[in-house]
Amino acid sequence: MDSLQMKPEQIETESFRIIDSEIGDHDWSEAEWQIVRRAIHTSADFEYARTMIFSEDAVARAVTALASGAGIVTDTNMALSGISKPRLATFGCSLSCHVADHDVAEQARQEGVTRSIIALRKGVDNPDNRIFVIGNAPTALFELLRLIETGAAKPALIIGLPVGFVGAEESKNALASARHDIPFITNIGRKGGSNVAAAVVNALAILATARS
Repeated sequence: MDSLQMKPEQIETESFRIIDSEIGDHDWSEAEWQIVRRAIHTSADFEYARTMIFSEDAVARAVTALASGAGIVTDTNMALSGISKPRLATFGCSLSCHVADHDVAEQARQEGVTRSIIALRKGVDNPDNRIFVIGNAPTALFELLRLIETGAAKPALIIGLPVGFVGAEESKNALASARHDIPFITNIGRKGGSNVAAAVVNALAILATARS
């Protein structure tokens, strides 16, 4: 069929077929593959098939957190806009991003730090927020890890996929090597992004919906 005549769901199905065909055999569990495949689908980057990292039981614990209505905080409005709201609404999950808030900008200026750091702190201050989705700002991920270490934060899930050349890879390495019992999904290297982070949330939401 001509791609111009295909419906959106047909395009998605065909895209997944192509991904499955090109990847072939792999060692991901069925649930993990649903997430890795969506990361590939949204980025057209097959490197995610070998660079994604899941902590032990991360998918199962993430699905449980979503199904319990955990609030979700993103580090960018782009990630926020890319997350499918209707699925999460059925679980009562709130979604927020504070990076553009006026008070965040003012406090960041006063402290001489990035808005991402202050926005992350604001998200942590709300106890309903238990899932943190970072697809852009390494400083936000570093700050979250610092707050976890001091006992000021204990998320139910961290999706840490910041992108870039300064701090992105290092922040993800810190997440993967940190000594805590918090489930996380991340990747190795400089690649990532708000679109990939949102795709991971959407894949988890689909898994949660299927389980309910």
